[in-house]
Amino acid sequence: MRTAALRPDDVVCEVGPGLGSLTLGLLPACAHVTAVEIDPRLADQLPRTVADRVPTLTDRLTVVTADALRVPELPGPPPTALVANLPYNIAVPVLLHLLELLPSIRTALVLVQLEVADRLAATPGSAAYGVPSVKAAWYADVRRAGAVARPVFWPVPNVDSGLVALSRRPAPEGDRAATFAVIDAAFATRRKGLRAALARWAGSPAAAEARLRAAGIDPTTRGEQLSVTDFARLAATAPVPGEER
Repeated sequence: MRTAALRPDDVVCEVGPGLGSLTLGLLPACAHVTAVEIDPRLADQLPRTVADRVPTLTDRLTVVTADALRVPELPGPPPTALVANLPYNIAVPVLLHLLELLPSIRTALVLVQLEVADRLAATPGSAAYGVPSVKAAWYADVRRAGAVARPVFWPVPNVDSGLVALSRRPAPEGDRAATFAVIDAAFATRRKGLRAALARWAGSPAAAEARLRAAGIDPTTRGEQLSVTDFARLAATAPVPGEER
């Protein structure tokens, strides 16, 4: 709870509460917890667990039985914080979906596979920098917040885990969907310079070069050298006449 830096008035969104170990720690530290659980049996059991362990805090819990990747909205007060042990196989899509779905979230602390933590918090030019790094940076400042030893979990996993902290900040100027399309194209063939990597996105290598130069970016640069602001500026350049797709 200390690492999450929750305020007493925070409304927390928790994903995958499972048996409720984290939920029980969150409830005394904030105003409300909205827990999203895909398993109906676990979702049904969670209120009972809270009633047994902390009966005075039952009114602070809302359980939503849903897939966090597909939930269209959440009931109750808008969440101001995300604190979750995210399913490792879908951690990045869930995180990005919730950051887009819930603009009221100002902070997040998520537990993910250590390799994913490195990718989310990576900066331009580093080996781990890629699609998750840039897309997460659209929404927030991201940093590593520590590692979690394998024996903490039961059963003990075969992978290492890491905490990632996010602090919401204004998005870059531009269109998110258009920017994300450029990001995907740039990293689809990350060993290529952007003139070649973005040829299909722009319509041709020449059109890609023209748009890169219009954005003030060297066409020989690779995607891992660009910040999210660079990608947003590139996405906003006008298509080359005759090359629109």
